Amino acid sequence: MGAMSVLPFLPGIAAFSMAYGTVAARQGFSLADTLVMTGTVYAGLAQMIALENWPREFTAASILVLVAIVALVNLRYLLIGATMRSFFAGEPAHKVYPTLFLLSEPNWLLTLRYQANGGRDPAYLLGGGVAIWIVWVVTAIPGYLAGAAVGDPQRFGLDLVVPAFFAAMLVPLWRGPRRSFGWIAGAAAAVAAQQLLGGFWYLIFGVVAGFLAGAFNDD
Repeated sequence: MGAMSVLPFLPGIAAFSMAYGTVAARQGFSLADTLVMTGTVYAGLAQMIALENWPREFTAASILVLVAIVALVNLRYLLIGATMRSFFAGEPAHKVYPTLFLLSEPNWLLTLRYQANGGRDPAYLLGGGVAIWIVWVVTAIPGYLAGAAVGDPQRFGLDLVVPAFFAAMLVPLWRGPRRSFGWIAGAAAAVAAQQLLGGFWYLIFGVVAGFLAGAFNDD
């Protein structure tokens, strides 16, 4: 049932993964490297950002920058995972943690809805996660193979795949303007930082501004 519920998300996930494969090819990754990274790291936006900042020569500083960027982008999973605690109540750790590896925004959102309707079976989250993981890994292959031919992904709008995907993911979370104040503050801070500072400072300013706005919003 969980696998069937994620079907509407799979085309967007496939497009996202193909964009990742394209960027990996342009960065000089082999196909094997690309698949191993996407299958084991399994963190879409963090993978894309890491690739965009992939150093030509590894130093202690460049590795630290990559780790910091990926950690910052994935901080959201601390909160996402915390919301699953009640869903997994009473389940043994050897079932919970492998399932959490497959946790992503689509099957998380659907599982929250499933739980709100009285569902309690962790297999729902697992089924959706397995389906998404398979599509995520497999569709990186055509993206990789097309990477050399594409040249500049911006010519084909591939650079818009990631923001379009996450904008679509926000739709089920909409709870009115007041409850979304953190989104607005984070987006405004990110845009301002990008225009004024460039680089990836927009990630830090966007995350901090969104966090503070959400924390002080008492609704």
